[in-house]
Amino acid sequence: MASPRKLSTPQDYADLLSRYDTWLFDCDGVIWSGDEVIDGASKAVDFLRGHGKRVIFVTNNAARSRPMLKKKFDRLGIAATEDEILSSAYAAAVYLKNVLKFPADRKVFVMGMEGIEAELDTVGIQRCGGTHPEDNKFLPANDYSSLVEEDAIDPAVGAVLCGFDMHLNYAKLCKAYRYLTREGAQGPVLAGKTGGGCHFILTNDDKVVPAMGQLWPGSGSLATPLIDSTKREPIVVGKPHAPMLETVKSLYNIDESRSIFVGDNLHTDILFAQDGKMDSLLVLTGVTKEEDCETEAIWPSFIMDNISNIVAAETGPSRIGAVGVDGTIGIHASL
Repeated sequence: MASPRKLSTPQDYADLLSRYDTWLFDCDGVIWSGDEVIDGASKAVDFLRGHGKRVIFVTNNAARSRPMLKKKFDRLGIAATEDEILSSAYAAAVYLKNVLKFPADRKVFVMGMEGIEAELDTVGIQRCGGTHPEDNKFLPANDYSSLVEEDAIDPAVGAVLCGFDMHLNYAKLCKAYRYLTREGAQGPVLAGKTGGGCHFILTNDDKVVPAMGQLWPGSGSLATPLIDSTKREPIVVGKPHAPMLETVKSLYNIDESRSIFVGDNLHTDILFAQDGKMDSLLVLTGVTKEEDCETEAIWPSFIMDNISNIVAAETGPSRIGAVGVDGTIGIHASL
């Protein structure tokens, strides 16, 4: 694999602009950091739209539903429609419904927040756990009595779905553990039955997330105690895993040869693009630093300091949109 190219001149940006029709963006570390917009990101998105580019936001964020994320886009002044937003929470709900054919009379135990709950509701899947008051209480020290009561565990549960949970507690972990280790838990999840099979699904396995200029434990880190204790390997939906890629392709019908994925993380965004046969652009406003590319086997196609740099592209007719004799759009030879 060729080394990534660091883009730094208006000519570089113009070449990039002419090469791709669809721009897929990660959000955390690219568009925003925590609840603050990354400088120049809004102008960059507007600039791409102004040049006829299709923009799609693909995020591992599972704390918010798509309508909740749309409100965040609006508040930060970034143009986006709900249909242009794909989160790992929504992808997980769609995966349960359409791929695993989750029975309508079974429930999902949520180890997560409102975003996951809302997306499960959207596709008509029953749920418990999550933000329910009974599952957000601290247990008395060394007291397991409430967890072994007859009504502590719902026999209708047929899946445990884990995402980002800022209210994670030991009681939730214990309930999830019981569902995933009960008799027959690794068998099929059947309609009209109780107990038995129980799917184990992670919205994403991000170890850290960027916010407020720092890194914090992500969904993958929060699920580690459950993975270690149950000795079960979960299905991971979010980037860079196949379920998210399949969802992107099915929803948006993209042309991989004319698409580029913009991200800040080698192990999620860039690997996701690589597995999806797409080019990738690493921006240095989030998790990965330029020097990390020298020690990793995962390389982006291009590197840019900040997505805002794209607005410096030279957009004269001699550089952008010139059609060659073979019908292709002209690209500077340096790319």
